[in-house]
Amino acid sequence: MTDQEEQSLKEAKRKEKLAAEEIEQLAREQARRKANLAREQAIEEDQKERETKRAKKRAAEEIRQSARDEARKKDTIAREQVIAKTQEARKLKAEKQSRE
Repeated sequence: MTDQEEQSLKEAKRKEKLAAEEIEQLAREQARRKANLAREQAIEEDQKERETKRAKKRAAEEIRQSARDEARKKDTIAREQVIAKTQEARKLKAEKQSRE
């Protein structure tokens, strides 16, 4: 084999080795991208689940708070009615006593 043939053979082997390394590198990068994408999707799903749970909890709390507010409102109205009736009764009693 001549020196030039040996040089060409070495160059061809070097190119093959570079091509194989490039293919391996591309495969590693693709696997890394795939893993990153899967991890990001898992994080997004987890965040969506948490947000859904928070929204449900918030809605339930709003309903409970609304019920408490409504009960407090009814209680206040009832107390005000009792006070008004008591005042009216006192007024009538005072009028009756002043007439006598």
